[in-house]
Amino acid sequence: MVCVKRNLAQQNLPQVNGVEENEAVQDDQLLEKQSAVLNDTSEQQREREASQEAWEERESRNALRHIAGLSTELQDVNQVEYRKVRLERVVLVGIWSAQETTQADAEESMRELAALADTTGAEVLDDLLQHRFKPDPASYIGSGKAKEVARIVASEEADTVIVNADLPPSQRRALEDIVGVKVVDRTAVILDIFAQHATSREGKAQVELAQLEYMLPRLRGWGTTLSRQAGGQAAGQAGGIGSRGPGETKIEMDRRRIRRRISKLKADIAKMTPAREVKRGSRHRQGMPLVAVIGYTNAGKSSLTNRLTNSGELVENALFATLDTAVRRTKTRSGRLYAYADTVGFVRDLPTQLVEAFKSTLEEIADSDLILHVVDASYANPQDQIDAVNSVTEDIPGVENIRTQLVFNKVDRLDDVSATRLRNLFPDAVFVSAATGEGIDVLKSLVERELPVPQVQVDAVIGFEDGAIVEQIREHGVIESLDYTESGISLSARVDDALAARILRKSH
Repeated sequence: MVCVKRNLAQQNLPQVNGVEENEAVQDDQLLEKQSAVLNDTSEQQREREASQEAWEERESRNALRHIAGLSTELQDVNQVEYRKVRLERVVLVGIWSAQETTQADAEESMRELAALADTTGAEVLDDLLQHRFKPDPASYIGSGKAKEVARIVASEEADTVIVNADLPPSQRRALEDIVGVKVVDRTAVILDIFAQHATSREGKAQVELAQLEYMLPRLRGWGTTLSRQAGGQAAGQAGGIGSRGPGETKIEMDRRRIRRRISKLKADIAKMTPAREVKRGSRHRQGMPLVAVIGYTNAGKSSLTNRLTNSGELVENALFATLDTAVRRTKTRSGRLYAYADTVGFVRDLPTQLVEAFKSTLEEIADSDLILHVVDASYANPQDQIDAVNSVTEDIPGVENIRTQLVFNKVDRLDDVSATRLRNLFPDAVFVSAATGEGIDVLKSLVERELPVPQVQVDAVIGFEDGAIVEQIREHGVIESLDYTESGISLSARVDDALAARILRKSH
């Protein structure tokens, strides 16, 4: 029995030792876990202390602000490169950063985008504004917010999302893949408005050029559009060396066709320049001063031009209602002829493609003798509109040497307090209403005083039979004195060289 017990004890001894070893291992693992928990707690504490600003930015980013609405046609998003934006039901999306702007300005920019969408014929269903430090490099608003926008698009049955920015092609495509509908940016909407409103041959060519330059980097191939033109044996035995290989994809052919079309449009626009120069040369030969009317879109430039010239130019309460420069003649109180040039309207963040395409048209501004900068007095922050226009005109050579007169239109929409505030902020401006005629006479008098005076002084006596030349002097010069004597018409005037020569040939 003793032997048996001893054997049993010997058999149980390793088991006891194994239990002790297991307990020791479990103790070590527990200590490791406790140490890891402590380390994690310490790291979390450091993260909370170091990234408070990041948390606040995330909270702000998560709070989408709703401002307005939506619209567009339902088409296969896989085939969208750049199409004319025939919008019907759209959702507007924008972001803003406190480092670059304020919430009030961001909301005003979204309201302007809604007006642009409305001008295209869209029904704006909803507006979403997100506050974030900077755009997400992949999908602009981040994948989480993009999914939230997708839910809103589905619930509102929208078929287009308009982003209040100039989106790179990669961000637009990523956002399209998430929201499941067509995505267009602010530039595409403005280009579509210009395409709808262009009427002249030159205007249509300029808009098409801007559209193609916008479309070129955004071409997108899907499905069969990735197929290649045959190369190698499929190209036939006559192909020979250099013809073998994978061939050329359809999208590459499209790019080549677009580049050819761009080159042709640039050449066509350049050929239109002489006709414009002929018109300018005619005004120069006649010594006719030119007053350029510029300003933010829908500020009332065409209405004001109609008031000043008694003409019937198109007037419409819409953005970019007139694109082609319209030159209208009128007379001063003394009978001198001069002209107003109603130019294309400007907008905040005007696409660079349009600025380049319309550069030849904008040169009309540099050819003027006086610039009337028309501002919408009823706009909440008129200085923003002024800055947006100046940012474009400052790049036009020669404009810096031309006097610019601020003119606040639509003062009939202001109350007394707002009108007084504007007059105090802009004491040198002229305040008018093209609708009611208020201040128009004051503006006319200012313009007539600022018209350039011809440089040639002429004192002559001409015969009564040459009295028609007096009317020419009234139209193209300034008569300082005029007296009918027995020997003829005695006059003193300031005229240009050509008219001075004619007067001297007729003088006694």
